[in-house]
Amino acid sequence: MGPINKTLVIRFSSIGDIVLTSPLLRVLRARFPKSQIDFVTRTEFAELIRSNQNVNRTFEFDAAGGFEALQRLKKTIREERYDLLVDLHDSLRSKYLRSIRGPKRVVVDKRILERSMLVKFKKNVFRGVVSVVDRYIETLKDFGIENDQKGLELHIPDEVLFGVSGKLAPLKLNRFEKVVALCPGARHFTKRWPAERFARVGSAFVQKLDAKVLLFGGAADEPLCRQIAWELNNQAGTDRASSFAGHLGLLETAAAMQYCDVVITNDTGLMHIAAAMRRKIVAIFGSTVKEFGFSPYDPSAVVVERPGLPCRPCSHIGRSECPERHFKCMTEIDPESVFLRARELSERTVE
Repeated sequence: MGPINKTLVIRFSSIGDIVLTSPLLRVLRARFPKSQIDFVTRTEFAELIRSNQNVNRTFEFDAAGGFEALQRLKKTIREERYDLLVDLHDSLRSKYLRSIRGPKRVVVDKRILERSMLVKFKKNVFRGVVSVVDRYIETLKDFGIENDQKGLELHIPDEVLFGVSGKLAPLKLNRFEKVVALCPGARHFTKRWPAERFARVGSAFVQKLDAKVLLFGGAADEPLCRQIAWELNNQAGTDRASSFAGHLGLLETAAAMQYCDVVITNDTGLMHIAAAMRRKIVAIFGSTVKEFGFSPYDPSAVVVERPGLPCRPCSHIGRSECPERHFKCMTEIDPESVFLRARELSERTVE
């Protein structure tokens, strides 16, 4: 095996998948400390990689540019003359990029057969729950690379940390006994615990633990988070909830989460950002299950789910509606149980 002086890692999307690459980038850098390590991702997620100290260069793919943009990117990659291509996406786009001649190529095993058996036939042939983090790292086992068990990480520039500190300062968070983060959004309907239930959990924290509630999400989640914040403030008669959905970038959201005692979230990218920031997490899983490898990468995190449903899982990424039309995987998760788990977690001291 020849020397590895230049490596390209490919993962186009999405938020959680990219955050989950951080252990691989760290151990890859440790294995080849003097090598060049570059990363390809979509423009909207590039900020998660740009400041990563283990990456030399981030190539941004603008999906709006279509196939022509992909062609230009492939030409650039070819000219770089990489020794190793690490495809952590294994999509049509990534297959096109990795088809250049010359470099060694390794590709993630996405367990497609096992995943299909579980979704379509409800037959679990997974050999335990293996995190996507470990699936990524196993692609490089022939290069002597192993998981260092140091968890996820995000590299946040000082200017982002200072900026977020300034944005949160007017809230005077030290007035409150607890600061709770709610992340009620998700791209797919079947991964969204109903908004009114998030509101009830937030209200319980406000009433019983004198808490401040911060809501996070992307631009698409802004109306939802604003409504939940309004409901909480209307009930409490005071400014107990503040929504930052659509107003913070991904790294800004990560920085803001550092002020929170516990994060209550759906199975989304923000869940993985919370794990990278070492937050205490209560994750609510509906149509997805832990076998897919995307549960919070933190042994102390709590996953709340409705076990025993014969229709679950119905998808590995989520659906636009419940195929059984009852949505029991989410509606049978009680807000009180989520509050109790989150309360217990928030009061647990770090050993």
